[in-house]
Amino acid sequence: MPLFGSHLSVAGGFHKAVAEAQNLGLQSLQVFTASPHRWPVVSPPVSALKTDTKSARNLTKSPNQWHCRPIAADEAAGFRKAVRAAGLRRTLAHDSYLINLASPDDTLYRRSIDAFTDEVQRAELLGLNYLVTHPGAHLGAGEDEGLRRVITALDDIHGRTNGVRVKVLIETTAGQGTCLGHRFEHLKAILAGVAEPKRLGVCVDTCHIFAAGYALSPSQEYRRTMRELHRVIGKSWVRAFHLNDSLKPFASRRDRHAHIGQGEIGPEAFGFVVNDPWWTTLPMILETPKENQMDAVNLRRLNELLGSR
Repeated sequence: MPLFGSHLSVAGGFHKAVAEAQNLGLQSLQVFTASPHRWPVVSPPVSALKTDTKSARNLTKSPNQWHCRPIAADEAAGFRKAVRAAGLRRTLAHDSYLINLASPDDTLYRRSIDAFTDEVQRAELLGLNYLVTHPGAHLGAGEDEGLRRVITALDDIHGRTNGVRVKVLIETTAGQGTCLGHRFEHLKAILAGVAEPKRLGVCVDTCHIFAAGYALSPSQEYRRTMRELHRVIGKSWVRAFHLNDSLKPFASRRDRHAHIGQGEIGPEAFGFVVNDPWWTTLPMILETPKENQMDAVNLRRLNELLGSR
């Protein structure tokens, strides 16, 4: 059975997210480790840093946006204890959307490497299994150059964080603007290019791959997409899913999340995902809009789909 989970707020302390996960009956949990973050109403924003070069230059002049409060040792210990008590099987973090490991702007690039190194260390302190990140945006430098800079950045970050257990998961993207990760080949290039690939994995976002042009229904299209994933990357690299429907149509290259079964993807595709024997032990995290206590509704829909295929 998949390890259903959700991205939950840590407002008031990391233990608050664990308590909410327990109330919802979750088996996995995703959080931000670097506060403050306000989870968006519609979907994770595509930062101006990753889509617009002028905005990127302006934002690099505001270093305070990158600073976050250190995690106290007792706070981290309390979170780890709460996770064990709640019986959560997998815990994840998503990095800050300011980070762009593909940036051609050297100031932003170095700041992103420093910030992501801190994210790895924070995730390790909290005892998390995975840290999810988007590959970044090349901002006009070209895909090959952007991927080269991502690989170089990850090698630098790995060198600074020897001995940590948390794995970095490269997430598939919708491909807005110049964002990398909307083709499986992009992720393959990163995995093949880094010096320590075993420290990485892949997170598949259903909204993102649908928006990028990978079909998830009907059944023959779902199987075709999964065969392509296996051929290009290899299914064994996939360590987590983000389960999100899409407000935008197929191949739109637009990243806008919707509730399960209420978007352009539709419920059938989620039935294929949650019942696929390849993924039955993986964390599957909701990043759907948070209004009106919809996590419980989306979780009920997912559980109803179990055994439907």
